[in-house]
Amino acid sequence: MIQRIQSIWLFLAAFAAAGLLYFNLYTYHALENAVDTAKQFKANDKYGLFVLAILLIILPLVNIFMFKNRKRQKGLAALSIVVAIGFIAVMVMLVTNLTNNTPPPSSGSYGIGAIMPILSIIFLALAISGIRKDEKLVKSLDRLR
Repeated sequence: MIQRIQSIWLFLAAFAAAGLLYFNLYTYHALENAVDTAKQFKANDKYGLFVLAILLIILPLVNIFMFKNRKRQKGLAALSIVVAIGFIAVMVMLVTNLTNNTPPPSSGSYGIGAIMPILSIIFLALAISGIRKDEKLVKSLDRLR
């Protein structure tokens, strides 16, 4: 049912993933024409990251309305976790490539956006836990009939 706790967790996972499009993933200082400039790296800057971020938003939202098929709902939540891990891997790879440029940035730090996929994974794991509890509840009610 839509009012179950896993729906809230799935919505929070989608909301955290939406933060990827708003917050910076990485901020660094680079020298351009002998001037130190601050640059920001967002998910919108790279096509691959943008597609993964959109998937991270859409999958949990679609998953909320699959409440009648708990097996598919659990599988889609697991797929969302895999996409989030893929997003983290691609982000780290792009930041590593950025820091290996010539000349390398003088300093850099991860932003709030880098935490968002981790929050999304946590919320998706909590949603899977809620789906499992629903499955147990339905099985126990089937035994009583």
